[in-house]
Order: sequence, then C-alpha cells, then structure tokens
Amino acid sequence: MIVEDDYLVALQFENALTEAGYEVVDIASTAEEAVQLVPDHRPELVLMDVRLAGPRDGIQAATEILDRFGVRSIFISAFSDPSTRARADRANPVAWLAKPVADQKLVTAVNTALRDITGGSDAS
Repeated sequence: MIVEDDYLVALQFENALTEAGYEVVDIASTAEEAVQLVPDHRPELVLMDVRLAGPRDGIQAATEILDRFGVRSIFISAFSDPSTRARADRANPVAWLAKPVADQKLVTAVNTALRDITGGSDAS
C-alpha cells in the first residue's frame, strides 16, 4: 500500500512497483485514510510519506498501523533530520528512503523489506 499525498509521486511509485511484479493494493493520501484501508486490504508493507495532508502525519499513521495491524512501513520522505527520524523509531520502520527516490532504489528497498518481513520469500 502507498501513502502519499502527491498524486504524481504516488503514481510513479505504483508504476515502478507494478512493473516489478508487485500488487499495490491501494493508495491513500492522508493518515486517516491509510489507517482505514489497512483492515480491508491487509498489505504486507506500507510505503509511507512522512508529511501528509491533514492533521496527522505519516509517522503517526505508521505507528498506529503497526500497533493495530502489525504491518510495518518504509518511510519515504525529503525530511530525514534527526528529530524526525527519532520520532519515526516508534513505528519500527523497515527502511528510510530520501526523496526523490529512483524507481530501482524503491523496488530494491521493497524487495529487501518483504524478504525480511516474510522470512526469505519475495512474495508480494
């Protein structure tokens, strides 16, 4: 699942992952929407932007998704200062990618994260 409030960036991520053989179960643009979609789709992994439109950010959403559903996230953000990353530690992210992120780097991070999460399988 992708959580990104910039439609064009979300579309880029979706295209890169789909071309790599992954299924993107949904795209959310707010923290609230992301949390609501997880029970319906049960993603194995969430690509989470840190700064989102609305009152809650991606760190809050990723933390709630982890606590409620056990789903981990890869943070993708232009903001990687120490205080932001320290806040993000609570969400136990699988990885942190700095924007802009190249398609191949994104796919590689997802491959590695899913292998770690699923114990060796590259299944999406």
